[in-house]
Amino acid sequence: MQKEIELKVPTSYADITLRKWLAMSKDIENYKEDDEAVTALMFMHLCGLDVEYTQKLSIDSYNMLKGELLSYMSNTNLPLQHFVTIDGIEYGFEPNLSEMAYGAYSDITAFKHLAIDDNWSKIMSILYRPVTAKRNRGMYSIKSYDGKMEHEKFLGVSMDVHFGALFFFVHLSMDLLNFTLNSMTQTEYPANMKLILERSGALIQQSYLSPMETLPKLKK
Repeated sequence: MQKEIELKVPTSYADITLRKWLAMSKDIENYKEDDEAVTALMFMHLCGLDVEYTQKLSIDSYNMLKGELLSYMSNTNLPLQHFVTIDGIEYGFEPNLSEMAYGAYSDITAFKHLAIDDNWSKIMSILYRPVTAKRNRGMYSIKSYDGKMEHEKFLGVSMDVHFGALFFFVHLSMDLLNFTLNSMTQTEYPANMKLILERSGALIQQSYLSPMETLPKLKK
């Protein structure tokens, strides 16, 4: 007897939590050279389709499901979302990075880099804290940083919020890097400074692309 399977296919990053994305990424890392395995793992983690059933899909269903998922995974223009509500509490993104508390800055930089990995939920719990007041013209205040990371809460937040925050820092870093390189002169800085910054820029760019590199061949 033919078994009917009901799938819930995410149509955007707003339908995928960080917890689900991390689980998928870890599994895909072990099979990243095998396109069919990567596709099957996508279907399993994002749509709830057991791997054993992937081979039983019709070609049309297989391609349609794959196309639905890949249709938004190349989007790198997700905006920064200043507010996110978790368990009925509104959290706001650090409103003034230049005046960020030293403790918050120190804890973020201790992670060495910004990337969607096991440390990302901790970084988000530092950047997003409960809103304490809202004023005119979009101004707002958030709870002072106390060193406590409620990072488990952010595992359930959707990937459009997470990627929006990541891309914000990527664009900010690249703009800063380009400005610095364009304004430097040989007499003001050590001779190897430009090379150091250029290498740093390459690392930033790599971090920028890393979320999308899990599925590059599947788009062909």
